Amino acid sequence: MNAGTELRVRPDESQIAADHAPEGAANKRRRSRKIRAILAGGLVLGVGAAVTMAAWNDSEFVTGTFTAGTFNMQGSTTDGTTFTDHPVGSPGTLTFTVAPLLLSPGDTVYAPFALRLAANTTNNANVVITAPSTTTGVVTDLTYEVVRTTAFTCGAGTVDSTGTSLITAGTAVTTVAGPNTFVLNKGAPVTSAGATQFLCFKVTAGAGLTQGQTGTVTWQFTASSI
Repeated sequence: MNAGTELRVRPDESQIAADHAPEGAANKRRRSRKIRAILAGGLVLGVGAAVTMAAWNDSEFVTGTFTAGTFNMQGSTTDGTTFTDHPVGSPGTLTFTVAPLLLSPGDTVYAPFALRLAANTTNNANVVITAPSTTTGVVTDLTYEVVRTTAFTCGAGTVDSTGTSLITAGTAVTTVAGPNTFVLNKGAPVTSAGATQFLCFKVTAGAGLTQGQTGTVTWQFTASSI
């Protein structure tokens, strides 16, 4: 090489192309990388948000069992110790101390009856006597009284003088009158029958009784739980 000769190196064309590449393309590449980074970060943030919002959960449950009690009243027309149910249509038959088929004016006949609450009855009861809803034959000029007694005895001179009159003496057999209410207590424990209540029916023939007349009266005892 001669003195004074200038050495010139030709620039690499690829470097020149890179140096002179449009600025917009580089910016696009940078933005693309940023977007991908942001999206990736967004995905991470989304997962983190889901975990943060999860709540602790717990539950409590309760239940109640409801069973109705039982309620049953029974009657005895025989001895005051043998009890059974006497539903509508199958009434118990009172046994009068004097045959009620031979009544004459002024006669009084007596019949004992007993009531109690059956075993497993879970409530005490208020009891009332209901006026007969049905009668058969002729029952005019007949009156009655119902008295509470202390035993299954009922007759002239045997009615408990301290007994409470439930149906006032002289009441027509087709009606009710008087205090007409009493309480029956459930058994203690309830698996036992309740205490017995003894009653006495007294039926009296009036002066206007007709010869040969005959009739039947059915009384109802209604118990309501208390």
